[in-house]
Amino acid sequence: MSTPALSIRNQLSGTVAGITAGTVMATVRVRLSGGQVVTAAITLDAVADLGLAEGSAVLALAKSTEIALAAGPVPGLSIRNQLPGTVTEVTVGGAMATVRLAVPGGELTSAVTREAVAELGLAAGASAVALIKSTELSLALA
Repeated sequence: MSTPALSIRNQLSGTVAGITAGTVMATVRVRLSGGQVVTAAITLDAVADLGLAEGSAVLALAKSTEIALAAGPVPGLSIRNQLPGTVTEVTVGGAMATVRLAVPGGELTSAVTREAVAELGLAAGASAVALIKSTELSLALA
């Protein structure tokens, strides 16, 4: 199946590694093609509608505005998804910047302020960590 045409730039392929169901929501652990494991918090209805089960092929989706960046791993943080990578490109505008980050198995794009780019020293070749809350990670069938 081909990658769906979406405005969401960040689409990483993976496989469902586990599902923990709650009353209304579920956490779905996804092993990405690069080997990292991320967690998405989605509704039980979405789990059923997509027919998700362990082993299902999925795309983990995140809007660029929902990806924060850090200069390194951040311990003691509630954000479950921390994906280390290398900055490949930085485009700075009047107020905002776009940062592309190569991670194992793919690439992520983050929209951050130009001040954040300067303060974190983000430039091509720099190390950075993408931070994505589990509630901001969506899933689609691959």
